[in-house]
Amino acid sequence: MPGPPASAPVTATRLIRDRYLNDTRLRLRRVERPDADAPELKLTQKIPAGQPGAVQGLITNTYLSQSEYDLLASLPAAVLSKTRLSLPPLGVDVFDGPLEGLVLAEAEFGNDQEAIAFPFPPACVAEVTNDVRFTGGRLVRATRRELGAWLDEYGIRLSP
Repeated sequence: MPGPPASAPVTATRLIRDRYLNDTRLRLRRVERPDADAPELKLTQKIPAGQPGAVQGLITNTYLSQSEYDLLASLPAAVLSKTRLSLPPLGVDVFDGPLEGLVLAEAEFGNDQEAIAFPFPPACVAEVTNDVRFTGGRLVRATRRELGAWLDEYGIRLSP
């Protein structure tokens, strides 16, 4: 499985632990940065866009104190862990745990035209923007076998 481009300069590294709260559209996120004293803690609600493509849906973030985070972290959730590497204009996620070996890149844009005009870097192996199976809310509940089958559809083999 390919990783992030070796020649691209990583400008920041973050360890991310997402808790997708069961039966909701809510995600509890803990972000640790090597250069920060305390983690960033936030609650996010994501509502998908009503149209296909690179258009982003509605996202609401609420930043939390440690005690608020701890209270919400007691709720039942599925957990996803990854390391995010910033390689502007991309954020490259290298997944841990059951999704180990999966590497996804994401770019953010100011408007739809920028997204449409974005040239895919040569290191990109497959385009999964329109494939909802590769969203965090779906990946967090995917088995390794399911992930392998999804990647097979793109001609990518997941190592055992």
